[in-house]
Amino acid sequence: MPHSVTWIDRLRIERFVWTLDQQIYDLPRSSRIGTRREVRTNLLAAARDVGTTAALRRLGSTSHLAEEYLTAELGEGPRHSWIAAAYFCTFFPLVINFFFGEAASAYQQAITATDPHATGTFTWGGIGYLQSAVTYTFAEGNGSQVGGAWTPITYVLLLVGTVLAGRLWRLLPWMARRGRPTATP
Repeated sequence: MPHSVTWIDRLRIERFVWTLDQQIYDLPRSSRIGTRREVRTNLLAAARDVGTTAALRRLGSTSHLAEEYLTAELGEGPRHSWIAAAYFCTFFPLVINFFFGEAASAYQQAITATDPHATGTFTWGGIGYLQSAVTYTFAEGNGSQVGGAWTPITYVLLLVGTVLAGRLWRLLPWMARRGRPTATP
């Protein structure tokens, strides 16, 4: 006996498909789109046959299904992760700029704490190897700062951290072949 698929059933199916899509984000775009269409079509057909609740229960969890799709497409074992690389590349500058700004602000406050009416130019060397020197100019206790830019080492840390966080070396062809068995005649 066929079951009718209500709009609430469609929303439940779309939620399942969306959750799965978020977990297979490391697949190529065309594969992700194809997977979404396939799962959506199969779930709608199963919902008409056995009901939405039974169809979703039989399919299992999205994390298990996503792992199967990732393994089928990219192989077993640790894989690269564009999401992890993007997170690191986004949050590293935010965090490091916060700490650089707080350190510079602390130095500026230290100058005004020792002399509330400070006048002149003061230079702080910045955080060694990561930040360039910061120059403070004060006139009657009111100050402004210039400098504090990233050094090349900070950019290297950003690049290396992004590659390590996303395991992007696994995208290199010679690394991908290294883990696969070779055919012997």
